[in-house]
Formats: sequence, structure tokens, C-alpha cells
Amino acid sequence: MSHNYATPMTPEKRLARVLSRIPADWVIRVERHPGHDGDMLWRAVVAPTDADAGQDGSVRWCADHPAMVDALEAAWRHARQHFAQ
Repeated sequence: MSHNYATPMTPEKRLARVLSRIPADWVIRVERHPGHDGDMLWRAVVAPTDADAGQDGSVRWCADHPAMVDALEAAWRHARQHFAQ
């Protein structure tokens, strides 16, 4: 009988995984703001340095997420598709 020794992905491991995939010369912006019900929400944008992340209309913030790592993952998914070479 085989055993699965994989450990669950903690938020710290997920964050480390996402950050390791983003090129070192890219810009990462993360913001936290209050939601409609008082809970704090996170949004992020990831883009190449020359795209001026979050400042112009070509780079968009991801949707709001309750966890920072979820927002960063969403931003990275979008950037990967938008800036694919």
C-alpha cells in the first residue's frame, strides 16, 4: 500500500512558490483596503518594470481577495498571460 507523504501547502509555502516564479526584475504591488463588510481585502499587480505596474491603463489590478497570497497568485496568472513572450 502506498502512502502520501506530501505536506499541505501553507500560506507561507504558497507565497514562497509564487514569489519564486515572478522574475526578479518585475514590479510587484500589493495593497490592502477595507471591504464593504469591514473585512480587509487584498489586491495585487505584477508586471515587467517597463510596464509601470498599476500606474497606466495597460496593467490591471487583480480582483479583491481575502488573503494576500490569493491576490498575488491571481495577479501572477494574469501577468503570465498578458506579458507572455
